[in-house]
Amino acid sequence: MAWDPQQYLKFQAERSAPFVDLLQLLQVRKGMHVVDLGCGTGELTARLSDALPGSKVLGIDTSPQMLEQAQTWSRPGLRFERCDLREIGGRWDVIFSHAAIHWAEDHEKLIPTLWERLAHEGQLAVQIPANHDHFTHVAIGQLAAEAPFAEALGGWSRENTVLPVERYAEILHGCGAESITAFLKVYPHLLEDADALLEWTKGTTLVPWLERLPDEMHEPFLARYRERLRARFPERPVFYGFKRILFAGRKP
Repeated sequence: MAWDPQQYLKFQAERSAPFVDLLQLLQVRKGMHVVDLGCGTGELTARLSDALPGSKVLGIDTSPQMLEQAQTWSRPGLRFERCDLREIGGRWDVIFSHAAIHWAEDHEKLIPTLWERLAHEGQLAVQIPANHDHFTHVAIGQLAAEAPFAEALGGWSRENTVLPVERYAEILHGCGAESITAFLKVYPHLLEDADALLEWTKGTTLVPWLERLPDEMHEPFLARYRERLRARFPERPVFYGFKRILFAGRKP
């Protein structure tokens, strides 16, 4: 997918709040080998590196646009490379992922696969957006099922990949994890208006839909989406309660 780093960073403060909570789930040790799955523009990976003294941190992503910006954060002990999170090799003391694995399918298999890449006493810490049932997300799927967009998309629809929060705890238990933590948290954001909701989703959720629509349909799609958001959220500012799942576990 073609990501726009500047669009994504429009809500940098709001998007980084769950990162802070996820970071607190780690047991910090010196000199760890760490991989950040879905590093994006790299500034949060740099903060992860700052919090883990003496560690070697690798940020991976599949987006050339994101990685180009991430490279500006490179330094001794912190590097970035292009890689699919489902294909990481090696052994890691920490596998960390902030808002990335929901783009990958079949978490029932993905989590155990990542677990196998942990060294002894390694830690897996993951944060996943879980707002797929919010109007901002539901309305996109509804629009995509209407003419003329349905025909242009050829019936394509993005399926939700996120499991119930308790299932992630069960998967970690099945892997033999210790110190399991799994919870869902609502992050309250106050956005300027309904149009800001569109700008938020334009940086993430809308990306695969717009990528598959012809360029000439982008504006009509966004215009119709904007109308529905304005009708549903007429107030100013708009309260946006964003749900996220955070889970972590340690390998014996």
